[in-house]
Order: sequence, then C-alpha cells, then structure tokens
Amino acid sequence: MKDNNPKNTDSRRDFLKKTSLAAASSFFIVPRHVLGAGYIAPSDKLNIAGIGVGGKGRSDLSSFAKSPHVNIVSLCDVDDRMTAESKKNFPKATFYKDFREMLSKEKDTIDACSISTPDHTHAVATIAAMQLGKHVYTQKPLTHNIQEARVLAEAAKKYKVVTQMGNQGGSGDGVRRMKEIYDSGIIGTVEKVQCWTNRPVWPQAVPTDKTFKIPKELDYDLWLGPAPKVPYNEAYLPWNWRGWWPYGTGALGDMACHIMDPVFRILPIDFPNSVECSVSGTWMFTLREQDHNPDWTPFSTSIHLNYPRKDAKGDIKVSWYDGGILPEKPEELLPGEAFGNSDGGVLFIGSKGKLMADCYGANPRLLPLKDNEILNIPETIQRVPDQDHYLNWVNACLAGYGNAETSSPFEYAGPFTESILIGNVAIRSWMLRDNPEARRSDERYLGRKKLLWDSANMKVTNYDNANQFVSREYRNGWNLG
Repeated sequence: MKDNNPKNTDSRRDFLKKTSLAAASSFFIVPRHVLGAGYIAPSDKLNIAGIGVGGKGRSDLSSFAKSPHVNIVSLCDVDDRMTAESKKNFPKATFYKDFREMLSKEKDTIDACSISTPDHTHAVATIAAMQLGKHVYTQKPLTHNIQEARVLAEAAKKYKVVTQMGNQGGSGDGVRRMKEIYDSGIIGTVEKVQCWTNRPVWPQAVPTDKTFKIPKELDYDLWLGPAPKVPYNEAYLPWNWRGWWPYGTGALGDMACHIMDPVFRILPIDFPNSVECSVSGTWMFTLREQDHNPDWTPFSTSIHLNYPRKDAKGDIKVSWYDGGILPEKPEELLPGEAFGNSDGGVLFIGSKGKLMADCYGANPRLLPLKDNEILNIPETIQRVPDQDHYLNWVNACLAGYGNAETSSPFEYAGPFTESILIGNVAIRSWMLRDNPEARRSDERYLGRKKLLWDSANMKVTNYDNANQFVSREYRNGWNLG
C-alpha cells in the first residue's frame, strides 16, 4: 500500500541515507586455496570429464578450461551431431557415448565431472560419479524430481566431494547486494514474493503422431536413459525435451533455479507446506481426445507456494508466473520503467518497501527507483571473484573437500530444487484426469486443489494421486546408485 504520509516518507529517505549493516560473514564464502591438509598445489591439474558436451555442456567445459589448473580429459555424449565443437576444443580428450562406460574406464584418470545432460539424466549420472569419489558440477535444475534432489543432497555429505549446481547467478554480485539491502531492514518484513519468466521459449504440445527414423549419429536408447522406452520423435531433441515431462521439467525447472535463488537464499524459509496452481492451454475439459497428451508441459502456469518462516513468525507466500503471464506491476514502478528484464525477475514485497531484481538476481533496486539514488548501504558480504560460478567450483575442488565452499553446493541446491519441483507436482496434478468418463470438470480433474505438503516425508497428504510425481520408475540399468 502506498504511504502518503510525508513524515513517514521523510523518515524512510533519511534511513536510506544513514543506514549501515553489520557484517554478514556466514552468507557466502569466497572460493580460495587453503594451505595445509587437503591443499592441492597449483602445479597439479584438475582433470574434468564432461557428460553431455553439446549445447550448454559445450559452454560449460569452455568455462572450466579458462582455469590454467584444468584439463578436460574425457568427453561423453549420445549424439555425434552435438559434439563437433567440444572435440575440436579438446582434441586430446577420450570420447564415449555411455557415461557408465566412461566412468568405468576413466575412473583413475578423472577427478571431477560436469553433467550437462537433459534433466532426466542429471541424477543418475551425478550419483554414479559421486560414488567414485568424483567432484561434480551439475546443471540446473539439479534433478528431475523431488526424491532425486533429496538423494543427491544426502550423497554430497556421504561421499565428501565438492559439488555445485549450475545456477550461475548464485555466484553473482546481485544476490549478495540484494541480501545486504534486505538485511538493512529498509523494506521491512517480507510476507509476499512474486517471480516471473518469459519461458517457455521452445515448442509446446507438439504432436507425436508421425514416425521418424533415428539419426545414425544418435544413440537414442542411451539418450532415453532412465526414461520409458518410446519410439523416436524429432519433437524430443536435441533441445525441445524441456517441454516433455519424461525428460524435462518445463518452464519452472528451466528458470526458477535462476530467478528464485534470491528468495530461497535470503529469506528465512525452507520448504513450503502447501502449493496450488492454475494451467492454461491443454487438458481442458472441452478439448478433443487427441489434443490430450500427459507428457506435454503446459503453455503457461501460475503457482503459489506458502512457506512457514523458520523463525515461526508467520508465513511467506511466493508466487511464480510463466508463459507470458505476469504479476501486477507495482504502483511504485512508473510507466516505461522495466519490470525485471526480458528473462524475468523477482519482487520482494515488504512492510516498508519493495525490492526488485532481474533474472539471476541481477541489478537489485528499490522501488520507487529514485530511492536508489540516495541508497547508502555498504558492502559487507564477500564477492566471488569475477562472479565466476565455474571457477568457484574449480578452485574449491583444487582446495579439497572441506577446505572451501561453493556458491550452490548440493546441501543447498538439493533442498532448493525440492522446493521448486513441488510446483511441478501441482502442475501435473492439475493435468491429471482421475475420471476421464466424468461429465463435470470438477469430477474429472480431482487434483485441481491446494495440495498440502509434508516435506519431512516427501508426501502430499490430501491428494494421494499427486505422489506419483514425487519420484519415478527407472528402466533397468539406470537406477539411482
């Protein structure tokens, strides 16, 4: 609500000019080499293997290779069409199509693995590397489902390897600055957060009624990995897999690890106790049967999560919007002033003010924007050099487990991923046809309700059919562990 009291406005602007922060030393730790036990001399190299080396995997490996202490020693990808550039960049690296074979044959050569496969293979590849004592960098979202996220978080502690999820904004200056502003108290108590993205930017609801020949360069069975075996279709890959539940996690899985990171990292929350959503496009009661495919992710969604505060002082409600749907623009934002950026944004709504940032938590600013001109909150949180998420992990690996911290270790990224993917449980429950023969929509789609979530037991307590989406079945040879 807009404050029209001039005394209150003057007090707030005076606070902006004078406020300062106490040190916040526990929020982030800059990567460093630590002399003593576990330290690896700079002359030693970190030997990294890439699992999934086309597309994002290609750029990931190039980013690691910027360190003079890195060797890219092995490459693995199921699709030869995607590997040419990585093979050219790292001609001495061995090459495999099956990561299981690579890990078996190269286990004495590699020290760490970068996993940049489609979402459905993240967990099985990551746990296989961890069990061999290899450090792991796994792209976001960390896993395809909630159970896998819990498993990887526990495995990080068990196998004592250095871990990092690939949400690059976690090493950015923006989220650190956002916390400094939040900790100053200038926006007061946050009870509501809005998050939004421009995704999906890939084809949605693509028909699969045509048959296609498997390209000779592709090992399609390996690409399917733990997912059910279905006929090859050009609608699935090399990139559009994000729009298919067996392989991707939709717009939420694609972007929430970037956009919601400030929410989960800064606010006193852990897991939500309820989630509800609404979905546009497909699965409506009046559509033809051939327009229904339970493997399609939706065109757009809104998701609302309720988080109990960890200090037991009430709740924080977090809302997510994708597919072109946006929250209402705050009244403090003038016409023509950007609402986030082209990829999305996040808005903290506090009792005294509002704080907005772009995707990745970048460019945090108070609303109205004129208040930032007189903002005088000092930097107290250490920054990651060059905001480099990749070298943050490399340097921690070189330092040795326990001697340095990464920005998004699995102990953090696992619960964060769980919290995000609860939204997909709600979406898939919304789509679920409990009784296809029912004539009334409310009798046909019984999952269209607020779902109550028991995080300790990873279970929806008021709609049992939703629990099938908490985990999944694995094909033989692809089980976790």
